[in-house]
Amino acid sequence: MKVIFQQDVRGQGKKGELKEVSEGYARNYLLPRKLAMEATKDNLNTLALKEKARRAQEARERAEAEENAKRLGDVVVTIRANAGSSGKLFGSVTSQEIAEALAEQHGINIEKNRIVQGDPIKSYGSYEVKCKFGYGIDGVIHLLVIEK
Repeated sequence: MKVIFQQDVRGQGKKGELKEVSEGYARNYLLPRKLAMEATKDNLNTLALKEKARRAQEARERAEAEENAKRLGDVVVTIRANAGSSGKLFGSVTSQEIAEALAEQHGINIEKNRIVQGDPIKSYGSYEVKCKFGYGIDGVIHLLVIEK
């Protein structure tokens, strides 16, 4: 019997995969537990439509990531911070602060977990911070930390 897996099943198949399994295994284990559904024409069409929608969504996300990476090259994000007399900041500049400043100053919305800081930013100056958008697309945020 042909089934479409709705969840990953160890040793059998992955979610969305079409596979031939024994009739008893399908009827007694996979179907009652909703781990798979029978591969009828309607179910195959539904699977194809979902796959097409997923690919379209992925293409949109990739295009947005490329656009954001391109826009990042042209902007400088300025963050104001307090520091002691030696020029060391009280605390450090976080990814959250960088993401908020980027959205506020340039209208580019990036999740804070996409911003990768090698070392913590603990003093005034100019920095380049890497930003990973996924799909193998990276960008660089030009950051300027100045006195408040």
